[in-house]
Amino acid sequence: MSAHLQGYERFALDSRESGVLVVTMDREDKLNAMDQRWFAELTRLMRSLGKDGDPHRAVVLTARGRAFSAGGDIDMFHDLDGDVARVRPHLARVYDAFHAVEKCAIPVVAAVNGLAFGGGTELVLACDMALASEAATFSFKEASVGLMPGYGIVRGPDVIGRSWTRHLALTGRTVDAATALRIGLVHEVHGADELLPAAVDLAEQVASNSPLAVQVGKAFVNRGTEVGYPESVEAVALLFGTTEHRDAVAAFRARRS
Repeated sequence: MSAHLQGYERFALDSRESGVLVVTMDREDKLNAMDQRWFAELTRLMRSLGKDGDPHRAVVLTARGRAFSAGGDIDMFHDLDGDVARVRPHLARVYDAFHAVEKCAIPVVAAVNGLAFGGGTELVLACDMALASEAATFSFKEASVGLMPGYGIVRGPDVIGRSWTRHLALTGRTVDAATALRIGLVHEVHGADELLPAAVDLAEQVASNSPLAVQVGKAFVNRGTEVGYPESVEAVALLFGTTEHRDAVAAFRARRS
């Protein structure tokens, strides 16, 4: 395995001869929750692909266990302790990771194997294409802990429209795979056993096309995606500093204990 594919703790990597790289979130015991190492590793990986002689032409992003990702690690929220000065650079790292998926030189296909809550749904929005298991569920849970889905608020209207972005972000409701298909959050729904093969097949179709044409096409469609990020960072940082957020995190950790 090439050097840029080594040294990852939160992801398992499987390089296929077809030019597809299968990236599997590997934190099953934590429902693949996103912590500081997760964000740093995803950013580094996505920025390395499609460059410097990298042989890969498409990526499949999936996860182990019953969850795609439960979103941000609640212990990470607790450690930030509502300190807005510490939250701002943290949020910048979060947005950098999702943006690295958008700006990755090669297309990224999500294979959503289970629940995708909070940042899990935001990660789906960042991918170029998405397939889901029949058991997959999607939700923005941020409002329940005094926050808003900062990246999802910015990217959601482009993918699922303003109406559904409002619906998910303001209610915190969970929607199933059939609904996700209907609103355009995912492109296909498959049985659990067929999901990964279908995602790899889709990625291989992409990989079989002209690399330059695919790269330019993705870059053109995703142009201007930075708009709104600075304002969203500031808004979410301020929410992190509220008593509502701190109390909600404490209550969640107490229930878990």
